[in-house]
Amino acid sequence: MLQRFYPHAYVDSAYGIDFEKLYREGYRGVIFDIDNTLVPHGAPADRGAVDLFRRLKDRGYRVMLLSNNREPRVKSFASAVGAEYIHKAGKPGVGSYIRAMEQMHTDKSNTLFVGDQLFTDIWGANRAGIRTFLVRPVHPREEIQIVLKRLPERIVLFFYQRQLKKKG
Repeated sequence: MLQRFYPHAYVDSAYGIDFEKLYREGYRGVIFDIDNTLVPHGAPADRGAVDLFRRLKDRGYRVMLLSNNREPRVKSFASAVGAEYIHKAGKPGVGSYIRAMEQMHTDKSNTLFVGDQLFTDIWGANRAGIRTFLVRPVHPREEIQIVLKRLPERIVLFFYQRQLKKKG
């Protein structure tokens, strides 16, 4: 039952993912959450985010931001990194993930998702059939509704990591 929330990979940072290797494996689209995935909650795009998106686009990736946030927040970040976006995405609903793939002209077999929350980001992408990367939150400061989700997330991650140890 908990497996529906398990990411395909759990990594320290979106900036440490080997996107070049994934491109060689056939992936062509990357969907990102913003807050606490790429920058601290509410922060503008920084040099690291701008450089990452430039590197991905230069490599040949299509990139998309998918956020439950309001348009002013998402639009300003998207403009800074040069990405398309979907705001008020309704994650974990599957529809916005499908719409993102349609806009990028990719499908579930060649799209990646990168986010920091199991119960919205990862669960929704898993339901859409997309390969998922869970990242550790960029910053400990979070909105109260997210803080309340972190405890049950820790429980799921405990079982996820235990399963990985059994396999490895």
